[in-house]
Amino acid sequence: MRKDLIAGNWKMNATHLDAIQMVQKLSYRLNDSDFDRVEVVVCPPYTALRSAQTVIETDHLRIKLGAQNCHYADSGAFTGAISPGMLAKLSVRYVIVGHSERRHVFGETDADINRKVKAVYEAGMIPIFAVGELEAERDAGRTEERVRSQFAAGTSGLTQEQVNSLVVAYEPVWAIGTGNTATPDDAGAVCTFIRELAADSYGDAADHMRILYGGSVNPGNVAAIMAKADIDGALVGGASLDPDTFASVVRYWV
Repeated sequence: MRKDLIAGNWKMNATHLDAIQMVQKLSYRLNDSDFDRVEVVVCPPYTALRSAQTVIETDHLRIKLGAQNCHYADSGAFTGAISPGMLAKLSVRYVIVGHSERRHVFGETDADINRKVKAVYEAGMIPIFAVGELEAERDAGRTEERVRSQFAAGTSGLTQEQVNSLVVAYEPVWAIGTGNTATPDDAGAVCTFIRELAADSYGDAADHMRILYGGSVNPGNVAAIMAKADIDGALVGGASLDPDTFASVVRYWV
């Protein structure tokens, strides 16, 4: 049975001091039964990872640590980049790979993203691999075409065992940070399509692979989104910056 996963992507927000307070406040608002039901992940910026790790480990919290991106190389002359191995040493469990802002703002290609997915696995972590269409692609009826090509390219060369643990985040670009959200039916249909793609290439691994929805998720819409059979959680942006709001998203059934 797939366990729900709710991940907060803080993006370029929060200092290391903010991170300490945010993680502590979030932990105060959740209880053991919540963690039994949902895996909770926070993804601070690089500069706050060590502080968040220290709080999580010192206070024995059940919150997992994630990173927002990484390079695909172990080391080298890549000024400003962070390797998967560096993240693994900070007890990072998940790494977001292929977020639309990395694709469309920073120009990362499908080939770059595939190398990163593999590198995250090689370092002993799990990718949260993001796919999603632009508004123009959606309007042209090309959502499935775009998602199919991104999924195929990003997972190329993975083993069935790796896909068992893979987390895919469906994030329609037109819904990220805009306040617009795909309807639960539309989000559920695309997530079902993604699972079918995985089944075609990786067989039974598709049943274990978790699929998240991302795009203006908030306490008001998360329950309807989570009711869809092939949605196993959410990748949350702005709503994850406030511990009270994020806790409400995590406890979507209340």
